[in-house]
Amino acid sequence: MTVADAIRDAAAVLAATSDTARLDAEVLMAHALGVTRSELLLRHMRNPAPPGFAALVARRQVHEPVAYIVGEQEFFGLPFRVSPAVLIPRGDSEVLVEAALAAHPAPEPDAKRVLDCGTGSGALLLAVLHGLPQASGTGIDRSADALAVAQDNAARLGLAGRAAFALADWHQPGWADSLGGPFDLVLANPPYVEDDADLAPSVRVHEPAGALFAGAEGLDDYRVLVPQLPGLLAPGGVALVEIGHAQADAVTALAAQAGMEATLHRDLGGRARVLELRVPGMQGLERKIPLGKGTATA
Repeated sequence: MTVADAIRDAAAVLAATSDTARLDAEVLMAHALGVTRSELLLRHMRNPAPPGFAALVARRQVHEPVAYIVGEQEFFGLPFRVSPAVLIPRGDSEVLVEAALAAHPAPEPDAKRVLDCGTGSGALLLAVLHGLPQASGTGIDRSADALAVAQDNAARLGLAGRAAFALADWHQPGWADSLGGPFDLVLANPPYVEDDADLAPSVRVHEPAGALFAGAEGLDDYRVLVPQLPGLLAPGGVALVEIGHAQADAVTALAAQAGMEATLHRDLGGRARVLELRVPGMQGLERKIPLGKGTATA
């Protein structure tokens, strides 16, 4: 059987599991051959199919995410290693990186110190550091396994010298005392999924529950973390917090109770995605960053 035949058959099998069955089959075949997808399509379609391909397809048949099978996911144009210890970085989260790179916390033109709360694979922190070559940052997570993945990604991207990682949990008293704050930028993609949310099996069964679920309303972690943000920020600092599409009002209200003002950034689908939080009177010159996705000041 040729590679082309095997991909065709795999796509037919995976159609019951995935909305992107043909793409999944091609990515898995490229992984089995140890080549890029472009190389696969240009040079290998008539070659014999490798024996390991069927096992990869079988894993995808039971809803295991392709990113976990191949061990990698691209985010903000950078390759990140992923494992079941971390959430798979998603394109919607790139809105947070764009907002962070455009935030320009006063009085400096660009951030020098960055904190990433719930770093997982390190994708947010490392993408921001890649775009801010003068900055250094710390990523915290309550999972030691996740931190190992993040550290590996920092090394692979040549950012280990500017990125540190620490085991910490914002639910615990004094969790930030040893992090060396305050910070110009605080990034956060906390758990925000409702406990009974209707999720695809690839997410609910395979991705880490501790990084997903946050109570009946999906707001439990915001209620703990958001009130602590002002104490983490340097004068003029900015916090960027990812939210669920229906959570903008609730999290904006939590920020207001903590003395912060919120600007909403939407993703490419027009859904609420990120809140940019500042403490009034500390930021100097007001800036609004449209990003081409729509903003609103709360």
